[in-house]
Amino acid sequence: MDTLQLLAEGFAGALTWQNLLWVLVGCLLGTAVGVMPGLGSSMAVALLLPITFSLEPTAAFIMFSGVYFGGLFGDSTMGILMNTPGQASAIASTFEGHKMALSGRAAQALATAAIGAFVGGFVASIVVVFLAPALADFSTRFGPAEFFALAVFAFAATSSVVTDNAVKGLAALFIGLGIAVIGVDGVSGAPRFTFDSPNLFDGISLVTVTVAVLALGEVIYVACLERHITGGAIIRPSGRPWLSRRELKEAAPAWARGTAIGLPFGVVPAGGSEIPTFLAYGLEKRLDARRRHPMFGKGAIRGLAAPEAAGNSTTGMAMGALLALGLPISATAAIMLAAFRQYGLQPGPLLFERAPDLVWALLASFFIAMIVLLILNLPFAMLWAKLLLIPRPYLYAGITLFCALGIYATSGSTFDLLMLLGVGVVGFLMRAVDFPLAPLIIGMVLGPLAETSLRDAAMSANGDFSVLVQGPITLTLYALLLLVLGFAVRSRIVARKRRELVDA
Repeated sequence: MDTLQLLAEGFAGALTWQNLLWVLVGCLLGTAVGVMPGLGSSMAVALLLPITFSLEPTAAFIMFSGVYFGGLFGDSTMGILMNTPGQASAIASTFEGHKMALSGRAAQALATAAIGAFVGGFVASIVVVFLAPALADFSTRFGPAEFFALAVFAFAATSSVVTDNAVKGLAALFIGLGIAVIGVDGVSGAPRFTFDSPNLFDGISLVTVTVAVLALGEVIYVACLERHITGGAIIRPSGRPWLSRRELKEAAPAWARGTAIGLPFGVVPAGGSEIPTFLAYGLEKRLDARRRHPMFGKGAIRGLAAPEAAGNSTTGMAMGALLALGLPISATAAIMLAAFRQYGLQPGPLLFERAPDLVWALLASFFIAMIVLLILNLPFAMLWAKLLLIPRPYLYAGITLFCALGIYATSGSTFDLLMLLGVGVVGFLMRAVDFPLAPLIIGMVLGPLAETSLRDAAMSANGDFSVLVQGPITLTLYALLLLVLGFAVRSRIVARKRRELVDA
C-alpha cells in the first residue's frame, strides 16, 4: 500500500505541466533520433547532458527516460520501412517486419511494433514500481566487497558476453578504465597520467568523453564511410494503422512471451536489449515451425511482436536496476548514471531516501511516456520517416555544432574542446575497427566505484584481499558471472560448429 501511495504522489509530481512538457520533448527527441540510421538514444542523451544542467533534476531525468524509451520506438520504424535498423536492438524486428511491409502490410507492421513496445514498456514499468524499492532495500546489504563484485560483473558481462570478439570488448573496457584514472588521486593526492598538465588534474570529464565517443565519433565515421548511411527506398504505408481482431489474437501471445523474456535482462549487465530481442525472435520461430502452416519468412506478425515487446521490457527494467542498484546495463543507462552524479545524486538505496520526490515522479513518468509514445507512433509513423529526407551534411553538421557548444557551455575551456576532438577521433577509430563502445562508457562510469570499493575492502581487512570473495552476495555474483560467461562460450562454440557444417 505504501508503494501505491508513493506512486500516486509521483504522478502528482509528474503530471505538472512543466514535467508533462519534458516527457513530450523527450519522447519526440527519442523517436526522432531512433528513426535516423546511425543515431540512437545514447547519442541523444550524450548531446543533451551538457545542455540540461540548468534544469531541475526531476525534469532532466524525465526527459532522459523519454529519450531512452523513444529511441526503441523509432528504431523499429527504420527497420520495417527500409530494412535498415537504427540500432542493433531493432535487428530482430527487421526480419519479419520488413517482409510485412513488402507484402503491403507496412501500416500493420508499424502498429504491431508500437503496441508491442507499449505492452513491454508498460508491464516493465509496473514491475519496476514494486521491484525497485525491494532491490534498493536489498542493496543496503552491500559493502565495498559487494560493490566491487557488482562492478566486476558489469565489466566482464558487457565486454565479453555482448561483443562478438571478447578481446576487442576487453580492450574497449580498459580504455575506459584508463581514462577514468586520469587526474589527481583522491586518497594519496598523487597525480596519475596527467603529464604534468594542470588541465588534467581534475581528470577528463565524463560528459566530454560521452559526447565525443557517441556523437562526434559517429559524425567522423559517417563522413569517412559514406556507405554507412546508404539505404534502400522507403516503403510508404497504406491502409489502416491498426490491427484487426484476428491480428491482435495472433500477436498477443508473442507480446506476452517477448515481455517475459525481456524482463530478466533488465537487471543483468548484458549490453541492453539486443540479446532478449533475438531470444524472443528465436522462440517464436521455433514455435512457428511446429504449426501446420508456418509463416516465418513471409511476414509473420509474431516475429515482429515478440522482439518489440522484449526490447522495451528490458529497457524498462534497466531503469529499475539503475535507480535501485546504480547498475547500468547499456551505454545509455551508463550516461544516465553519469548524469545522476553530475547532479550530486547516487542511485541506490540512499536515492530512495534522499530524493523520493525525484524517484517516484520519474517512475510515474514511465507510464506517461509509454502512452505518449503510443500516441506519437501508432498513427504518425510515416511522418517520422520523413526525417530521413534531411540532407546528411546538414544533419551531421548540426550535431557537430551541438557537441562543441554543449562542451564549451559546461566548462568554458578551449582545452576541453581539443579533448573533445581527440577523444572523438578515438571513437571514430574504434568504430572503424569494430570495437564496441558500451564497455568504454561503462568502464569509465563504474571504474571509480570499483577502485574505491577495492581500496575500502582491502583497508577494512588490513590488506587481506580474500575479503573480496567472502560473503553470500559476492559469491553469488561471481557464480552468476561464471554461468553467464559459460553460456556465452557455449553459444559461440555451437554457432562456430554450425558455420563449419554449412561451409562443409
